[in-house]
Amino acid sequence: MHAARHLLLLSLALPIPVMAAGANIFCCNDERGKQVCGDILPMACVGRAYREINQVGMVVRIVEAPLSPEMKALRAQEERKKQEVEEAAREQRRMDAALAQTYGNEADIDLMRQRAEADVHKSIAAANEKIAEAKRRRKKFENEAEFYKKKQVPPEVEKGLKEEDYEIRAQEELIEAKKREFDLIKAKFDEDKRRFREMKARSRTQ
Repeated sequence: MHAARHLLLLSLALPIPVMAAGANIFCCNDERGKQVCGDILPMACVGRAYREINQVGMVVRIVEAPLSPEMKALRAQEERKKQEVEEAAREQRRMDAALAQTYGNEADIDLMRQRAEADVHKSIAAANEKIAEAKRRRKKFENEAEFYKKKQVPPEVEKGLKEEDYEIRAQEELIEAKKREFDLIKAKFDEDKRRFREMKARSRTQ
């Protein structure tokens, strides 16, 4: 009786045997489309997609085939496009946040636009005035040069004509630049108002 009980306790203390590792099998379709399986990865599966299947027939892992150079290039291109889209979305969120902090309503947009356009108009008006002044000064040098049609024009007269011509060209270029700036201002505030309306409409539907 005591011997039997001793054997029972000894058997309970012994470790329970576990199934040997590597019981899973690996399967793939070979170049002819035939399924090939093995307890280690068959040679026919090297370089191909394969499945790891456990003892009860369940797929526990799927390994994709190595990518060809063309597929790698395509995958890299897709990843770049994905990153560009994500970066554009982050930038749009940043711009939207800045827009919300800058404007409280559409009237604020109109007011800031009017101020920006007024500054450009002032710059153009000032440049036109400088052109008019330069032309008046140039006219004086022209009148002086009339006295020297058959003689050498004095250096200070030639210098004055060149300087006024330079001033006129510089102010004309400034006016053209300000006109381009005016177009950019118009486009910017048009876009700000469009985006602001979209943001307000979206917030009302949420």
